[in-house]
Order: sequence, then C-alpha cells, then structure tokens
Amino acid sequence: MSQIGWRFQPFGALALPALYEVLALRSEVFVVEQACAFQDLDGLDAQAWHLQGRSAADGRLLAYARCLPPGAKYVEASIGRVVTHASARGTGLGHALMRQALDCTVREWGQQAIRIGAQARLEGFYRQHSFEPTSQSYLEDGIAHIEMLRQAGEPGNAGAGRQG
Repeated sequence: MSQIGWRFQPFGALALPALYEVLALRSEVFVVEQACAFQDLDGLDAQAWHLQGRSAADGRLLAYARCLPPGAKYVEASIGRVVTHASARGTGLGHALMRQALDCTVREWGQQAIRIGAQARLEGFYRQHSFEPTSQSYLEDGIAHIEMLRQAGEPGNAGAGRQG
C-alpha cells in the first residue's frame, strides 16, 4: 500500500473539489460497480464528518468513510459509506480506513458504542474490527445488509495487518 494522507473534516470544511471527488467515488462504487440505483444523498452528509484517505504521491482519493454523531442515524455514533477505490483493494487500505474511522469517531464523540448498517457480504470484514451482528439480514436497496454494533472500549487496531 502506498503512503496515505488522512483528512477528517466536517461537511462545511470540505472544499468543493474534495466533495465532488467523494461523491464521485461513492457513486462509482455503490451505484455503478454494485449496479444499485439508490439515493446516496440521504440528508446526512451535512451532519457528518468525512474521512478521506488520499495518495501521498498524487492526492487522489483512494478511501473514504462517513462518520455520524450519536443521534444522527442511530442512537450510537455510526460509520458508513465505507469505500475504497478499485485500484487500492487488496492492499490493506480497507482495514487502515476502518482503524482511522474508529479512531476519529472516538476522538470526535468520545468512547462509546458504534453502530453500522453493513452489507451482509462484509460481515467478516467488520467482525475483524470488533463489530458483532445485532440483526438478521435485511434488504436495503436490493442488497443484503446486517446491523452490527461495536461496544465502547474495543481496541482500535483490530484487523491490523490483514488485507482489505
């Protein structure tokens, strides 16, 4: 994995070109690659902090996650829209992204449980970061999902060294 520079910003601090790149990556993966027509712009981006992982070599956006405060989507804080560019998959960047997102979420909103709505096929990935299922599989926008919860105080380096 090449060197990655991380930036964690509230919505209002995102420059327009950065916001455009974030929305383009989310659309590229969640809409085009996964062949899923869904409403990505769900009204939560303005409440979120946006974690961007950019190539240190050229500044290109390679990884992204949206972190939401408690009460925005769930009672707990939440991490969603977790995505890596196709060119960076298999390098461990997905796990690095989750470690960063967990650390940033705890730093911003304190030590607490974090809830996610994960694609069911990625349950094993999120288990490596101490998330446990709290629901049966359900369909969201035609894709199987599962709700998962990470208890407060779990170590932040789960998944270290694993490929993602």
